[in-house]
Amino acid sequence: MDALTWFGLFAVSAMLLSYALEERSHWFVLCIAIACALGSVYGFLQGAWPFGFVEAVWAAVALGRWLTRRRVSQELDEAHK
Repeated sequence: MDALTWFGLFAVSAMLLSYALEERSHWFVLCIAIACALGSVYGFLQGAWPFGFVEAVWAAVALGRWLTRRRVSQELDEAHK
């Protein structure tokens, strides 16, 4: 396997692991967003622009979910003080 294939394997593996752990912390949702962004880069680098585009959209969706969950988490922390 070449370096680009290893990069792609890392990106999708990080996506899968982060998705499996997302209920544990809002930080895993941020990890999903980062992994999707890496998957997007991989897609564009390998020449599969539809994959790269869709992964970029998923990264934006995950980032929005992280911002929401982070805000809710902060509100809950404030309520418990």
